[in-house]
Amino acid sequence: MANAVPGPLKGIRVVDFTTLAPGPLASLILAQTGAEVIKVERPGVGDEMRIYEQAFKDNGCTFSLLNAGKRSIVADLKNSDELERVRKLILESDVLLEQFRPGVMQKYGLDYQSLSEEHPSLVYCSITGFGQTGPKSDVAAHDLNYVADTGMLSLTGSEQDGPGIPPLLAADLAAGTYPAVMNILLAIIQRQATGKGACIDVSMTDNLFPLMFWGLGLGWGSGKWPQYGNHLLTGLSPRYQIYKTKDSRFLAVAALEERFWSEFCESIGIDKSELNEHDDVSGAYRKIAEKILEKSADDWMNVFNGRDACAVVVQTLEEALEDEHYLMRGLFDKQVATENNELVTALPLPVVDELQEKPDKPFKTPKLGEHTESYR
Repeated sequence: MANAVPGPLKGIRVVDFTTLAPGPLASLILAQTGAEVIKVERPGVGDEMRIYEQAFKDNGCTFSLLNAGKRSIVADLKNSDELERVRKLILESDVLLEQFRPGVMQKYGLDYQSLSEEHPSLVYCSITGFGQTGPKSDVAAHDLNYVADTGMLSLTGSEQDGPGIPPLLAADLAAGTYPAVMNILLAIIQRQATGKGACIDVSMTDNLFPLMFWGLGLGWGSGKWPQYGNHLLTGLSPRYQIYKTKDSRFLAVAALEERFWSEFCESIGIDKSELNEHDDVSGAYRKIAEKILEKSADDWMNVFNGRDACAVVVQTLEEALEDEHYLMRGLFDKQVATENNELVTALPLPVVDELQEKPDKPFKTPKLGEHTESYR
């Protein structure tokens, strides 16, 4: 590879207590844009992701994708000497990232109030499901629970089968990871002017609500709250639907605007004036569904090629990785090294290439406790 190029966060040190997905993806973004990320792990076990869905020799695939480029130390926080060592490390760092339940860090004297007395410029970020305060703050839950609790899950699925299980970890990533990174960077910028750090309370459930702005606007404005099947985006309209093709594949149609709807109807050979889409939604859907069943997925893509019909075949994840568009954009060109030095495709990060650090060799996944001695 070419000579190393530092990222914009070079010189920023992050002490990372997080596991699983939300925090590790956040600290991955920080690490691969130049920050020194020190992952604090439990002796013997470490991050649960190390053994989750094993794909390589000694560590899980997801762990490698989420933790390459970081450093790992082991520390038993119940041991006073090791706790003090970690505490001193935090006092020499810029950012602390954690996702324990509220009160856990306080038990070890590693809460923001205790640390900020000695380190007022510390940026302290906590990621939890329900936030640091409120009656649900200590409730155990995962992504599916969060999207259910905020009403998001009720907008999926069908009347017959009920809500569907979303494959996207919306709470963990869209409402946990990204707000954490955003607020950490904002706090670092603010610190440059004030010299003071910040205490950042990232509540994944809180941050799901902005993702449903359209539903909130509808409910607040008209009192008509969206549910599955009663709104344009939840299955009410034949313009925003999934249709089965002749070869048992599926076509995703999102021809919302009139110009796209006209193009779509013309492409499939239906006179849109014959579709009573507002008064007879099921009838309009049925007519289109019967038409789509006449051709295979490939045939339909040939029909839609070059036309602004907002219709695409539902690709598998494997097919998407081979899609010419994503390959030409270089999404999967980079590699990272597992802890056993196996090279695997790196996770494409939502950071433009110019702002990512460019090491002289691929980012490497740390072995459990690999850097413990370096920080004694």
